[in-house]
Amino acid sequence: MTCPYLEYRNEAEGRSFDTERAYCTAVDSFVQPMRADICNDRYDLHHAEDCEFYIEAAAEGSDDT
Repeated sequence: MTCPYLEYRNEAEGRSFDTERAYCTAVDSFVQPMRADICNDRYDLHHAEDCEFYIEAAAEGSDDT
């Protein structure tokens, strides 16, 4: 399973790259490769348990206020 907030883009934030890079839509920012490992649930990590960006975005999405 992969984090629903993870995308791979070759441009955003006024920057462009030759190869796609990990982009987190929860924080609207490119993320480091280790963060992408969490997003992709690698190395016994799980985005819903180990990523504060995901946890915060999921909590905001579940608010009824």
